[in-house]
Amino acid sequence: MAQVPSIPPIIDSNPSDYQDTGITSTVAISGHPFHPLLVTFPIAFLVGAAGTDVGYWLNHDSFWARASLWLLGVGFGSGILAALSGIMDFLKIGRARKRTAGWIHLFGNITALVLTLINWLLRLDDPAGAVLPLGIILSVLVATLLGVTGWYGAELAYRHKIGVVGDSSRYD
Repeated sequence: MAQVPSIPPIIDSNPSDYQDTGITSTVAISGHPFHPLLVTFPIAFLVGAAGTDVGYWLNHDSFWARASLWLLGVGFGSGILAALSGIMDFLKIGRARKRTAGWIHLFGNITALVLTLINWLLRLDDPAGAVLPLGIILSVLVATLLGVTGWYGAELAYRHKIGVVGDSSRYD
């Protein structure tokens, strides 16, 4: 008998997802899904930006403000790449569109990218001046949002077996 997650699903309970082998990603290198590889970068950069904003808040050293500016820019750029690979799977795998978790993951990450772009653009002329209070609020909000959307991304992969090795139809 297959072991299922010990945390009950908050949304999208579909026992049949546990019974099949899963649906492979449409964006893969030698069968390895590309999206899970790419998402680690924007997550690290954007959570790091929240950390460097806190660093600036605590000691007002402009180094931390400049670090945040770079982390936001690179986080946004790498987030766009991760989003492109994710949206390709979302559009091509019917199961992802049929699950509320897929829609939360999609719109939550779009929101995170838009907030990141706004946060980054606000800082271009004056990295230190834009940190407090709006910059740090946006950074912490984005980091929190990424935690939520990451949870739902894991729901898609581990509970609904989307983007994993398998031979199920992409349309179920």
